[in-house]
Formats: sequence, structure tokens, C-alpha cells
Amino acid sequence: EVQLVESGGGLVRAGGSLRLSCAASGTNRADRAIGWFRQAPGKEREELSCIGSSDGSTYYADSVKGRFTISSDNAKNTVYLQMNSLKPEDTGVYYCAFRYFAGTIVAPFRKYDYWGQGTQVTVSS
Repeated sequence: EVQLVESGGGLVRAGGSLRLSCAASGTNRADRAIGWFRQAPGKEREELSCIGSSDGSTYYADSVKGRFTISSDNAKNTVYLQMNSLKPEDTGVYYCAFRYFAGTIVAPFRKYDYWGQGTQVTVSS
């Protein structure tokens, strides 16, 4: 079974940066889509970005476009979310999610088969 381990969360001031990591294990083929979600206090979980390993295609939510960058390192079986120009409204628990996928990302998946444990990101004003 696939397991995901997240790291990189923490405290940061508005305007600062963090890089989140999502390391996968137990995968049996390279083709996949991995998404990053955020659940803010009192809000529903939202998909922020996803990446398809087959062709490197990506999706970004409007709220993070131009500030966040998703990337993958297939040799390390790891996906990253580089977060720049952080805002207080970026505060929340960040989750990565996994599904097998061999096509092109054109929209958020919304449904995934495996999930990480979440990592807290807090942005102060």
C-alpha cells in the first residue's frame, strides 16, 4: 500500500516562504498524480495544486497561482510545494494526496486514494 510522509510545515511571517515535502513509499509504478490540499480553520479542505508525473503537467488554484510551485523528484519519490509570499489566510493544515494517473493534468482531481498525515502551516501578520 502507498504511504505518504509530509514535512516542512512551521511558523512564518507574512511574506515569508516555506517548502513542504511529501515522500511516498509502497508505490508500484511511476505514473501518478499528487495533490496538495489545505484545510483552514473553519473551512472545507481545498485542493491547491497537483502534478502528474507522467508528463509534468500541473494545476494551481487561483488563490496560490504565482506564489506556490509544485515539483517532483522521481528519483526520491517525493513531491514538493514551494510556498512564497505567504499570507495569513494561507494558515492551515496541509495534506498531500496520491493516486495513480498516467495522463495530463487539466483540472484538480479532488478525489485521491491515499493521504498523508498533514503538516501545520501558520502565517502571522
